[in-house]
Amino acid sequence: MARAAFLTGPDTVEVHRVPVPEHGDDDAILRIEANGLCGSDIEQIRTGGRAGRVVPGHEPLGVIESIGAAAAERWGVQAGDRVVVEVVLPCRACRQCAAGIFSACENSPGSYGYRPFPAPTQLLGGFAEYMYLHPDSVVHRMDAGIPANIAALYNSLAAGIRWGVHLGRVAPGDTVAIFGAGQRGIATAIAAKAAGASHVIATGLTRDAHKLGVARDLGVDDTIFADVDDVPSRIRELTEGRLADVVVDLTPVAAQPVRDALEAVKMGGTVVLAGLKHGHPIEIVTDTLVQKAITLVGARGVEGVSIREAITLIESGSYPLEKLNTHVFGLDELPYALDVLEGKVAGEDAIHIAILP
Repeated sequence: MARAAFLTGPDTVEVHRVPVPEHGDDDAILRIEANGLCGSDIEQIRTGGRAGRVVPGHEPLGVIESIGAAAAERWGVQAGDRVVVEVVLPCRACRQCAAGIFSACENSPGSYGYRPFPAPTQLLGGFAEYMYLHPDSVVHRMDAGIPANIAALYNSLAAGIRWGVHLGRVAPGDTVAIFGAGQRGIATAIAAKAAGASHVIATGLTRDAHKLGVARDLGVDDTIFADVDDVPSRIRELTEGRLADVVVDLTPVAAQPVRDALEAVKMGGTVVLAGLKHGHPIEIVTDTLVQKAITLVGARGVEGVSIREAITLIESGSYPLEKLNTHVFGLDELPYALDVLEGKVAGEDAIHIAILP
């Protein structure tokens, strides 16, 4: 039997024991060590999601408990190996899958933690003690010697690598401005520095002072309080008029950071939009895009390449990532963990939270 946290309705999480299924020659069972908690988990659990009764958790890290021979050969892993699992279950036949962009699969039957797919169990999310691995799963090995709460940072770091470096095309010597100092904003700063950026600037609100402090510990050169300073003017001042080569906006809902990004990026620079605005329309002056020849890019999810690079970064031990992982909770504490991540609990300054079943 396995304990699992089921989302049964808006803001309703219930921990139940369910049977761990048998697997065949082509699939496997993962023993969950940790699962990162992120903003999309908050939205899913607060609203009840769109898929009915599910086990949430889309950043699973664990050890292969048992595996069929065909699956072991195909994935290149065996029982006892630590792996991370990509969230989307790909069809492996469409154009996107052929290009290796599994997160954009055109015919995906579902995803771990969000959209259940046909399987012999409901253990299809990371907020559980065990998780079933479908034959079409995509897994990546990770060093078992890394503490689980640090290893669970792989998804946040992969997002920083994907959004800042791959989509933002950060090059050595670049100035990078990052709007939003949450776990993925700080991860973007780490990725930018690792790619050779010479000047990294991060913004946040005054209530995010603890996050900006950690950002500085992890490589950010200058920080700006967006509710105190005029962000584009401050960036112009910090760069002596050169502005930023790349701006990455990770702020949720707020419209002003998008407009600020267009003002703060240099002529011919790149703006990456990674923060969801939840359907709120944003008015911008498109002439700014044209006259400054700005490349505007939308960022969605992470890819296998960025996950592998994130794993390599974690395994290198080059950064004090323990400063990024601020909290660890168990399954029964999931509702409280959500409140902590949202900043609703006084005295609990959270950045990254790992759920350890």
